[in-house]
Amino acid sequence: MRAKHEQVSPAVLGASGSKLGDILGVEKTAEQIDADTAEVGEHGEIDFKEDAKFSQHLKGEAVSEFAMSKSIAEQRQYLPIYSVRDELLQVIRENQVVVVVGETGSGKTTQLTQYLHEVGYTINGIVGCTQPRRVAAMSVAKRVGEEMDTELGDKVGYAIRFEDVTGPNTYMTDGVLLRETLKDADLDKYRVIVMDEAHERSLNTDVLFGILKKVVARRRDFKLIVTSATLNAEKFSNFFGNAPVFHIPGTTFPVNILHSKTPCEDYVESAVKQAMAIHVTSPPGDILIFMTGQEEIEAACYALAERIDQLNSSTDKAVPKQLILPIYSQLPADLQAKIFQKAENGARKSIVATNIAETSLTVDGIYYVIDTGYGKMKVYNPKMGKFSLLYTESAYLNEMLPAPVPEIRRTNLGNVVLLLKSLKIENLLDFDFMDPPPQENILNSMYQLWVLGALNNVGTLTDIGWKMVEFPLDPTLAKMLPMGEQLECLDEVLTIVSMLLVPLVFFRPKDRAEESDAAREKLFVPESDHLTLLNVYQQWKSNQYRGDWCNDHFLHVKGLRKAREVRSQLLDILKTLKIPVTSCGYDWDMVRKAVCSAYFDNAARLKGVGEYVNCRKGMPCHLHSSSALYGLGYTPEYVVYHELILTTKEYMQCVSAVEPRWLAELGPMFFSVK
Repeated sequence: MRAKHEQVSPAVLGASGSKLGDILGVEKTAEQIDADTAEVGEHGEIDFKEDAKFSQHLKGEAVSEFAMSKSIAEQRQYLPIYSVRDELLQVIRENQVVVVVGETGSGKTTQLTQYLHEVGYTINGIVGCTQPRRVAAMSVAKRVGEEMDTELGDKVGYAIRFEDVTGPNTYMTDGVLLRETLKDADLDKYRVIVMDEAHERSLNTDVLFGILKKVVARRRDFKLIVTSATLNAEKFSNFFGNAPVFHIPGTTFPVNILHSKTPCEDYVESAVKQAMAIHVTSPPGDILIFMTGQEEIEAACYALAERIDQLNSSTDKAVPKQLILPIYSQLPADLQAKIFQKAENGARKSIVATNIAETSLTVDGIYYVIDTGYGKMKVYNPKMGKFSLLYTESAYLNEMLPAPVPEIRRTNLGNVVLLLKSLKIENLLDFDFMDPPPQENILNSMYQLWVLGALNNVGTLTDIGWKMVEFPLDPTLAKMLPMGEQLECLDEVLTIVSMLLVPLVFFRPKDRAEESDAAREKLFVPESDHLTLLNVYQQWKSNQYRGDWCNDHFLHVKGLRKAREVRSQLLDILKTLKIPVTSCGYDWDMVRKAVCSAYFDNAARLKGVGEYVNCRKGMPCHLHSSSALYGLGYTPEYVVYHELILTTKEYMQCVSAVEPRWLAELGPMFFSVK
């Protein structure tokens, strides 16, 4: 769920002209504007896919004494896994499934695939390594490419949603492998699958476990290696019929742990204080600070920068230089990649990160880690609770769960049900889950898919359902595309779906709020936020996809480029399905109807000024002041929305006015015309 603050706080994406942009040194230079316009090829077509690729921006540099004083080959030999290489390969040779346990930093992610390559497992198939996160898949592939002295896509590569640079050794997100099983249930092109960081228990990992267990039984030549931190090893071993557990001893560097003496009131504030104390008093070495999400990370970056300014102005002594770098998944690739680069003039790097940097990324030069002890966990239908944050040692030992609740037990299963149905698994309650999700969640998701028309009355996929499976999208968004085809406005629907898949493109710096609001209003389509997104994209297109046009209209060029890239990937899928892309020109009522076909479950009717209630659940829903409908002059009787977000009130995100008769026509199981 995207946090509401994105509509009101300055995000970092191309944040020229904003305070956080200044901290990061993001400026809108004349060259940048020229570059934005100069990338156009002879047919007026930018090679935008190439520019958006993460690998373009990743340039890691050695920072620590360890990395600078040793060649890559020597560094590989210092990793704990190196001392047990031969025994490990022996165990893999003798068993079809092996569980490998090793601490973060033992080298299992980068070395295991190379060892398998060295002894010939890539000769007649691919060694695939799954990662729960896309940034991990890309940065690990980059590192392994350097160690093997090869270009990405040659001996080693990566595959993530909407980006494919594969090689004989391929790092991929677990979602990508899950979609591969649709095309090829036995995964014939893979010789070995390494499921890395399996203890994180992402939704896709858990579904893959059930599928791969069947592949292992059907293919004698197939090997599965599951790597995990210490906790879940026994559970994994039991699930795969008592597979052997192989332990990698030790970590590369010693670790000292210090806990807070008392619980903290405000953990962002406490973490910033701690970072400043380290910065001013401790020996050189970079700092890594864990926060739970984008909003906190931005707050921490501001606070750190302010503290340094205050120190500089209050003392005569020079305060050591500090480079403050955020990292979270919605940050554009070039800013994410900054955390791997060496700081100028011996400055200390302070990296403020979500748990993306916990297991999957290794940043050279980190000496100090400040862990607030909390992560954001999406829970389906949650009850609100309050915590005291930043934890004492006794809280760590006695109050916290040893491992997070697997995602499959706390999330909406719409996508999973659709996937499993397409794999011809008739009774989902019989599927071999390691931790079966609550039965009502499965039934609820099947009901939602039936409502969307993806499942028929006996629970098998309909024609629309089969089309929806082909798109790596949430079922509601996937439903919009076949409806766009039926209503002959697929071109427009495609743009709206692509825009909904990227972070909000409107950019509102605190220091230039009125100016940016005025620019945004010019782009509004009064009766619909969905049509506003369509309008923004079409205006950008008619201005030759220029970067300076975006800056002038307070739009994130990076977000728009990502939407363009996603749109082209969805177009490729439509081509393979032989679905023609139709356009309705400016008859945008049809587009609103297509939007309504996906969201009629999220329909709301007017109750008071700016207040609606959900037609089916009776929940209050409010229009946010940033919505195009807010200043419309009149308030439509019925609307549909993308999702509800709870901040101070329940706000509807991305709202469109709809005709009541559409609701009756598209959702006859809920609505009828009085």
